[in-house]
Amino acid sequence: MKLNERSLAFYATCDAPADNAGFLYKKGGRHAAYHRRWFVLRGNMLFYFEDAASREPVGVIILEGCTVELVEAAEEFAFAVRFAGARARTYVLAAESQAAMEGWVKALSRASFGYLRLVVRELEQQLAAVRAGGGPVPPRRPRALPPKENGCAVWSAETPAAPASAAPSPRPGPEPPPLPPRRRASAPNGPLDSASFAQLHEWYGQEVRALRSQWLRSQAQP
Repeated sequence: MKLNERSLAFYATCDAPADNAGFLYKKGGRHAAYHRRWFVLRGNMLFYFEDAASREPVGVIILEGCTVELVEAAEEFAFAVRFAGARARTYVLAAESQAAMEGWVKALSRASFGYLRLVVRELEQQLAAVRAGGGPVPPRRPRALPPKENGCAVWSAETPAAPASAAPSPRPGPEPPPLPPRRRASAPNGPLDSASFAQLHEWYGQEVRALRSQWLRSQAQP
């Protein structure tokens, strides 16, 4: 995809509210030092500037087909944006606090169009259920909890692949975690039809985490 430099510069510095903005430390390259840059997230584009007053970005990262994961690095509160491919570049960034790091990781992992398509699909299903008179249904997350690789949590910005055909598995594995119960009538703080999407996500995320912990304990037993 060919991007127009002037159009990108205008989009990066326009007056519309950004999805996230702040200072991050960016590693320049292999064995290079970290440089403090001003980052602005707009849609699926992550722009970075020399400082907050700059009117032209130094570079841009297109957040499609990537994963956001925590990494061990010289700087504290570090995370990486990784792309698939042998020659794909990995961007190592570091925040100035734990809260800032968590905010950036969450925002970047939700920035791709693939993630937005999944969210829109969920909302359409809930709207269809309401119109059919069955009441709202709990949102079904594509991945309730991030998996871990080498002890590090990994958030994926890629759209999950479609499930394979129901062929028998060559090797039997452990049973999957139990599914969270569906609820239609009420939630911890009131009826579901008056709750926001973020509240629904948090409520049922707690149930998923509890069920997953229960399943892990059952797998650990002989």
